[in-house]
Amino acid sequence: MKSIISTTTLLLLLSVTALAADPGSNVIRVNPTNANVYSQGATTVFLTYGNLGDYRPAETTWCGDIQSARPALGFNCVPGTIYGTLPRRFDVSRRSGTNGYTDVVSVPASVARKAYQAAAAGEDSQFFYVRRFVSTTGGLDQFIPVTMRLTGNGIAAPFSLTDVQLGFGRSSGISASGQEPQVLFIEPGKKAPAVRAEIKYTGSGRLRGRWEVVRPGEPLPDERDLLPESSLPVEERGSQARFTQISRFNVFLSSGGRYTLQGPDASKLPTQVPGQYLILLRIEASDDGLNTSDLSVVGAGRSSVNSGAAAGFPLPVLRYVVGGGDNTLDVAAPGEFLSLLPKDGTTLAATQIAEFVWSENPQAKLYRLEIEDDNGKLIHSAVLKAPVRTYRAPSWLKTKAGDTNLRWRVIALDETGKTIGGTSRRSFRFAR
Repeated sequence: MKSIISTTTLLLLLSVTALAADPGSNVIRVNPTNANVYSQGATTVFLTYGNLGDYRPAETTWCGDIQSARPALGFNCVPGTIYGTLPRRFDVSRRSGTNGYTDVVSVPASVARKAYQAAAAGEDSQFFYVRRFVSTTGGLDQFIPVTMRLTGNGIAAPFSLTDVQLGFGRSSGISASGQEPQVLFIEPGKKAPAVRAEIKYTGSGRLRGRWEVVRPGEPLPDERDLLPESSLPVEERGSQARFTQISRFNVFLSSGGRYTLQGPDASKLPTQVPGQYLILLRIEASDDGLNTSDLSVVGAGRSSVNSGAAAGFPLPVLRYVVGGGDNTLDVAAPGEFLSLLPKDGTTLAATQIAEFVWSENPQAKLYRLEIEDDNGKLIHSAVLKAPVRTYRAPSWLKTKAGDTNLRWRVIALDETGKTIGGTSRRSFRFAR
């Protein structure tokens, strides 16, 4: 390969562009067809596919060059030029409307690095993102390429979030990678510590949104609720679950790549009612000409969708617990494995849903939560995949427990299901 795209590849790209522009064709279309990405780190790009018909999305690939996918339709990667695939944990894409598909592409730093190294070695400074679509009625597979161009982390890159960490005070915080800090316990009526968000981003744009808090007993947000609004298809925007708003923010981020967003006034965080609280960072959609999809071009709608501040991951949450603590963190000694919530001897409100939290066992592949009565009879259990370390019990647990005390513990299991550790039992009960 040379420093410019080959004539054959260019002709293939021109031919598929012409075919996709034909409204009567069965070729899946994408917009935008090219995007800038940061050459030295991660980038998030918002794409919309249209004209899907009976096709469903399949795997993705990044590569340095493409070729005709015959006998399939479109263009697939040339063997030997593949840089990687979209990590499953960053795949938050989904169908949009009746004939579209929203693809939030998280370009990993590792892929950008390989493309940069290839460009430094004299090859082309652009590479390709290819998604395969499979027919559910036996039609030919379709491979749809998007051209990615390397650029600096400035105004030429789309405004996107690549990492977000939340923390209390000077703690390291909870990140989008899922690594959680210790649980903070606060005495009733005491002021919570300050909150902040450490944000990494590409491009420049306006960061706007709000801080919200989930109170004890309220339904918990799911992963779709925690995505930035820009990461959702247009018809889902405005439909995420809302909770108690504490404050709003609206700041312009220049092309620096890092920003510390100060949290809400700590005195406004509720600490009167005992229980577990979640602090949520909600990012709203922002205008950005470099992170825009024209739905009318691909037959998936009539408008353009602005997706500034998009991210390929749910935003992290901060947890704090009111009551039962000494305003310190429950700290596990090296190698220990602790049950954290509810604390031993806790009495939950009659209407409260029991929520369980435990510390990490680094070797665990699974956790089994067990709840038993005073006589040691198992009344409920649940198995969860690591790294999940929280569980919300079903609402019928109080009815099944009656007026008796309950005890709970968590058992850590390896990949074969063998027990490798367990917490001590802690008691709790529901108020009448």
